[in-house]
Amino acid sequence: MKINSKTSIGKIINSNPAALDAILSLSPKFEKLRNPVLRKLIAGRATIEMASKIGDCTVDDFYKKLLPLGFDIEEKKMNVNESKKPVPDFVLTIAKEKIIDFDVRPILASGTDPLKQILEKIKSIKKGEVLRIINTFEPVPLIIMLGKKGYDVYSDVQNENYTETWFYKKHDVLEENPQPEISSSADWETILSIYKENLLTLDVRQMEMPMPMMTILDNLENMPQGKALYVYHKRIPVFLIPELKEKGFDFRINELSENEVHIIIFKK
Repeated sequence: MKINSKTSIGKIINSNPAALDAILSLSPKFEKLRNPVLRKLIAGRATIEMASKIGDCTVDDFYKKLLPLGFDIEEKKMNVNESKKPVPDFVLTIAKEKIIDFDVRPILASGTDPLKQILEKIKSIKKGEVLRIINTFEPVPLIIMLGKKGYDVYSDVQNENYTETWFYKKHDVLEENPQPEISSSADWETILSIYKENLLTLDVRQMEMPMPMMTILDNLENMPQGKALYVYHKRIPVFLIPELKEKGFDFRINELSENEVHIIIFKK
């Protein structure tokens, strides 16, 4: 396979799985690529050039690791815009006064979930305005939820610590409270007893967003028939619930405390 600075990490690993270990050896910052869900989320859009900046190494460092694995270096320079997603018209034409910025990085750094503040900001957005969220990652669950509500979305991942996600309200939408109803404890015990011998467990309490939702969905995709997934979570995953319903899953939620939530997910 021929590669250059604009080749995506995902294509390289798919071409030769041994490239994963070679890339991991370049920088401790690449350790998150060991997680298959996060690798799927990030590697497809990150190029060698982008990854070298994140890992504090050079493009040549990548080449030195990948050449022994059979990769060929393509000298021809690519157009820098080839790997970028098309920028939608609303990003290019919207007036500055119509853009409401919300930097959630300080909130995340304090260990707090910015979900409540984001939803409040969304409610205040008027038709023709944009909420531009500045974050350290692409907020996939939020993108899915607001995209289904009719918002136009554009995400620009500039580096590991800076991502802009634009939510454009092109028309009035019904703002619903996404908080799901919590099943009674009696119903919880009933479902738990039904799947007692067929439970798969998953603990996402220590994962950073958006990993909990992505990991849960990945596990459900491969869950055998007749099994249920028992999830240990820190909070009720409000963005996950609509996805579960859409994919034909049922669930029960047992909120033990403010920071301890257990969920059983099973096929209807």
